[in-house]
This record gives sequence, C-alpha cells and structure tokens, in this order.
Amino acid sequence: MSTNSPMQQHNSQPAVVDSHVLHDLFNRCPIGIAVENMEGQPLFVNPALCSILGFSQEELCRKHCVDFSPREDAEKDWELFQQLRAGSIDNYQIEKRYFRRDGSLMWGSLSVSFLNNCPSPMALAMVEDIAEKKKAGENRFRLAAIVESCDEAVVSKTLDGKIETWNAGAQRLYEYTEQEAVGQPISIIVPPELTEEENKIMEKAKMGERIERYETTRLTKSGRRIDICLNLSPIKDAGGTTLGFSGIARDVTQRKLAEQALAEMTRKLLEAQEQERARIGRELHDDINQRLAMLAIELEQLQDNTSEVETRARELHRQAAEISNDIQALSHDLHSSKLRYLGVVAGTRSWCKEFGDRQRVEVSFRSNVSDPLPPEVGMCLFRVVQEALHNAVKHSGVKQIDVQLIAEADEVCLSVSDSGRGFDVESATDSKGLGLTSMRDRVRLVNGIITIESRPLGGTTIHVRIPLKSVGAQRAAS
Repeated sequence: MSTNSPMQQHNSQPAVVDSHVLHDLFNRCPIGIAVENMEGQPLFVNPALCSILGFSQEELCRKHCVDFSPREDAEKDWELFQQLRAGSIDNYQIEKRYFRRDGSLMWGSLSVSFLNNCPSPMALAMVEDIAEKKKAGENRFRLAAIVESCDEAVVSKTLDGKIETWNAGAQRLYEYTEQEAVGQPISIIVPPELTEEENKIMEKAKMGERIERYETTRLTKSGRRIDICLNLSPIKDAGGTTLGFSGIARDVTQRKLAEQALAEMTRKLLEAQEQERARIGRELHDDINQRLAMLAIELEQLQDNTSEVETRARELHRQAAEISNDIQALSHDLHSSKLRYLGVVAGTRSWCKEFGDRQRVEVSFRSNVSDPLPPEVGMCLFRVVQEALHNAVKHSGVKQIDVQLIAEADEVCLSVSDSGRGFDVESATDSKGLGLTSMRDRVRLVNGIITIESRPLGGTTIHVRIPLKSVGAQRAAS
C-alpha cells in the first residue's frame, strides 16, 4: 500500500498548464515581453511592452531588436545576443535605452533567455521600465555630489549620537577624516562644558523639532575652538519615526571676530565722543567761560569809572574778539562750514592757518588739486589732517609741520610730516590708539591706503592715497 499522500501523488506528476492560461498570463504580465526568433525579429509581444514603448503589436513585430535603441546601446545588446545564438551563454541582462514612439528615450532593464523547449529555437526578452529608478539614482548621485562639494560640514548621526556620514566639508572644518569620524560619538567635536546643552538640543530634535541657525562652539581634531552656525533636522522613515539626525554647520568664527572687532570699535568711538565732549566742556568752562566772566567783571568796573572808558574800550574789544575767534575755531573743529562752501583745498588751507595761529606753530600747506573732489573723499582727507596736526602738536615737539595734497593720475595723495620726536609705529598700532584707528577706518571707507612712517627722534610722515575711480564707481553703485 502506498504511503504517499494525495498531495505528494499530485506533485509527483509533471504539471501541465493549459495554453489559454499561458496566453492569459502573457497578456496580463506587467513586464514587457517579446518572443523573438534567433535573428532578433519579434514574433509575439505583449500589451505591457506596447504600453511601455507606445507602439502597436504590428509595429513592434515589424522591427528588429536593434531598432529599439540608440546605436551604442543596440551594439552592446546585439553582441550579447550573438553569444546567446552561438550557445556561449544561456541568458544575459543589461540596462539600455529604448526609443518610444514619440522619439523620447527611456531606460529599461532587459533580460534575454534562450527557449530550448520549442519546435524551433527562440528567445524570450523581458523589458522592465526603470526610468524612475534611474532618475532616483541620478538624483542620489547629484545629491551626494552636492553634499561632497559644498563648503558646509554635512554630518548625519544615529539616535544614540554615533556619526554615520561625514562629508569633505566636515573634514575641512573639524580636521577629522571620514574614516576617523564615522562610527565615533558626536561628542568628539563637542566641548565638555557644552555636553548638557547639546543633549537638550538633541532631545528637541528627537521630538521632531527642526533646529535652525543655532550658534554654538565646536572642537577640531587639533583642539582649536571654532564658532559654528548649525541647522539640525530629524531623519524620519515613511511612518514618521525618527531614525537619526542630519546637521549642516557653517564656520562663523571670522564673523564672530568681526562682530567683536565692530563692538570694540563702537566702544572706542563712544569713548572718543565722550572724550571730545569732555574736551569741549573743559574749553568752554575753563577757558572761554572764565574769560567771559572776567570780561563781564571788567565791564562792570568800567561802569564805576567812566573816565577810563575810551582807553579800556579797545582792550575789552580785543578780548571779546579773541573769545569770538576761539568759539569759532572750536565750532570749525567739529564741523567746518568752509569745507562745504570753499571745497577741500581752500577749506583745509584755511583751517590749517587758523590751527597754526591758535597753537603758535607754522603749518605749511601745498596743493596742486584743481578739480573738485567727491564730498566723502574731501571729508576723509580733512579729518585725517585734523587728527594728524593735533597729534603732531601734542607729541612731536616741533613748530613746523608740512601738509601736501597732490593729485596724481586717478588718485589723490595726502602727506603730513614733521621732524619731531617720532614714535614706534608697531607699538602705537598694538596699543590701538583712537587717533590712528579713526584715521585708518576713515581711509578704508573710501577704499584708500594709509601708511605711517616714524621712528624715535626721526620725525613722522603720514601718507594717504585714495583712488578716485573706485570712489566714483562706489557712488554710482549706491
């Protein structure tokens, strides 16, 4: 008695499939199918292949297999088909381009097999549309190329903080190579004192929150501290579960330094304003106010002694004129109206003469500038002359100062020189004195160059060169 089950008995017999079933499967298959003779001529094609390529069955069966693709793709396919026909291989698979009926190209995956159970040799060709797959692959390639070529550091990490990807920008920024970084905890670039803050940020990201423009500090491989601006995003699967995080970091160290320098400059400018206000206050209170008070007393005494009116009037008039001139000079130091109405050359020459008279020094002013200068250039040169002459009177110890304003080609050049005590330029620069700083900043604003030549007991010369073309272009752009 046989022990085989009915199922086993059924499976032991060769399966026979009705031809109608095979025909139905052939027509319903979503993959394009063509049955070809060994010359590469389609004999039968299914509707899926017609749909993929846009041809009717009759049109496809009138074509040869090499007619479906560009030449380079067709040659590669035909070479493999020849090997199949010669019996060297039983099947092959390639990716190639196909012409659609409208002339467009699409990517397809072609699988060709030899059919050896047919009355005459035939081949079965199966074509799958992989255009979307190719597009996705190209997009991934482009994205990878963009990530690798961008200057920003692009890093992804797992939920437990292990680094998964590390681009070239991350290597440039943090100094670790990809091999050194991947698999390591993100804490290798986080300063110890910021660990708690980092954990709080990670908790927010785990909750699905996107962190934008978060400025913090990181450590490089060499231990150098850098300031970064970080954008952190959670990486989620199709169900919305957070799998990890991606971060894009930009080095903002130089920007931070610039902000600190600007803050320092603002502080110094405020100090300069306060010092200037204090100076003006002292001059008004200690000098002009006292002189006005004395003048008032003398006028009051004169009322009691009318016999001296004629002789004292001239002296009192002289004192009043001196006070008026000093007030006018003080006003011109703050804002010279002559500069506006006379121009930079005449206005500077007039101010130099008034300054020399007040300080009892000789200021020699020479100029060959005939054309009017842009207002911003004129104001810059005027303020530099003011600062340079005040410094010379205060520190040089000489009674002769030379000022030259010369036009050369497309630039204007200023020099202020004396033969006095001089100073160490490097030490004065390191001390960041307000006078030198303000002169440099003013000249920089008009794209000029300032150099200072001085040495102890060797005198001092300040050179300024301002290109007029760049100033004109800057004004036109504005």
